[in-house]
Amino acid sequence: MKKTFKTILAGAALALGSLGAIASEPIKVGSILSVTGPAAFLGDPELKTLQLYVEDINKKGGVLGRQLQLVHYDDGSDANKANGFAKRLIDDDKVDLIVGGTTTGSTMSAVPLVERAGVPFISLAGAVVIVEPVKKWVFKTPHTDRMAAEKVFEDMKKRGISKVALLSETSGFGQSGKKETEAVAGKYGITLVANETYGPKDTDMSPQLTKIKNTTGVQAVFVFGLGQGPAIVTKNYKQLGITLPLYQSHGVASDEFLKLAGPAAEGVRLPSPAQLIPEKLPANDPQKPVVTAYDKAYKERYKQDVSTFGGYAYDGLMIAVDAIKRAGGTDKAKVRDAIEATKGFVGTSGKFNMSPTDHMGLDLSSFRMLEVKGGDWTISQ
Repeated sequence: MKKTFKTILAGAALALGSLGAIASEPIKVGSILSVTGPAAFLGDPELKTLQLYVEDINKKGGVLGRQLQLVHYDDGSDANKANGFAKRLIDDDKVDLIVGGTTTGSTMSAVPLVERAGVPFISLAGAVVIVEPVKKWVFKTPHTDRMAAEKVFEDMKKRGISKVALLSETSGFGQSGKKETEAVAGKYGITLVANETYGPKDTDMSPQLTKIKNTTGVQAVFVFGLGQGPAIVTKNYKQLGITLPLYQSHGVASDEFLKLAGPAAEGVRLPSPAQLIPEKLPANDPQKPVVTAYDKAYKERYKQDVSTFGGYAYDGLMIAVDAIKRAGGTDKAKVRDAIEATKGFVGTSGKFNMSPTDHMGLDLSSFRMLEVKGGDWTISQ
């Protein structure tokens, strides 16, 4: 009898020990980011944000009593590398979930792997193709390129603009942006009278802009790209003496764009999350406390201006943490279900309401239309 009792005790101790081991194991958050290369503009603040908040969450006791461990790789803005790193995160590092790719190309190269492995994946990239059609394990935090085009066209329509020249980048983001812009133009009574492209590494877009300048009837120009390209376009625009209204996409919603484009950015309009203008939001705006706190924490830590791209990483991590808490652990299927059930979550990009048919959860009202005035962002009137 004693022996049996001892055996039971030993078994119970072993079981408790196993539970304790699970409870003390870190929650592994994988990340593939473009910290170098043409998209470093986006990836660098994303990595800094994840590092800042993983550290902050761990200082406060972690999640469900477990520490977070960030396992990240830099794909150098190369989608092929992103695919290899996604494989490594899943097979070797055995991460619980992934936050990032930075770019649409990197994200889409990882999608088949996460879908096959059943790992929750929250992308920080823009293209609508990431979430349409819905993919079981894939979510995203930035507004889509389609939404950016719609917000821009909404503003143009209000200003009586109907004939537009589109200049888009040949990156994954730019190509998808071009496709979505073409698809929604008619809905807003917009005709694309010129349609030019440039490469993400191009250093002079004057030939394309000269063609646009010489096209009859153009009332405004819409640029769809990210990183340094749109800033070069903006400078070339000024150099060529083009005075038509210039619109950019949310791919440049960062103070870095103002630095790169300089005085040439004056008058540029674009759709942006609230993160670029925390101090300009009304006191009763539900996003104000979130974007103000992120702005303060990031500036204190890095002595740098925030960007909306870092905000996408903040939203991705916080949605993941919230889902893990609601799922009561890191069971991948339960975490996936909890992310999909995210409702009323206020982030830097807006209020997220996800569902089985919407793996982003933002609507057009979460975009603010901004204009550059006096070298700074203002809310466009």
